[in-house]
Amino acid sequence: MEFAHFDHHSPIPGTTLFDGAMAMKGYALNKMCYSFNAAENREAFKADPEAYMERYQLTEAQKEAVRHRNVLEMIAEGGNIYYLAKLAGIYHLSVQDVGAQQTGMTTEAFKQKLLDAGRA
Repeated sequence: MEFAHFDHHSPIPGTTLFDGAMAMKGYALNKMCYSFNAAENREAFKADPEAYMERYQLTEAQKEAVRHRNVLEMIAEGGNIYYLAKLAGIYHLSVQDVGAQQTGMTTEAFKQKLLDAGRA
């Protein structure tokens, strides 16, 4: 069996690579999301998201992504999915909600797609 060579430096269509540059870009966003490990921080964010984002000095683009509750926008702004999962939980976004965002589908259509795939 022969495997295709994978060049780590070539972009994968439709995918934002999380590399050193993206880690630097997303540092504040990821640091904020990491803070959500503590219940009191989750409550502080829910009480005043704008003040909480300012506390962590998010960029305006990062703030907009958070306001939109759009995980793909957050990833484009340097968010790491492992940290963003904490924020998705605050917004009660399920794995299916995030999958729907990634595919450009509604959550209901994405769930149906998953069910249909299970029947095949």
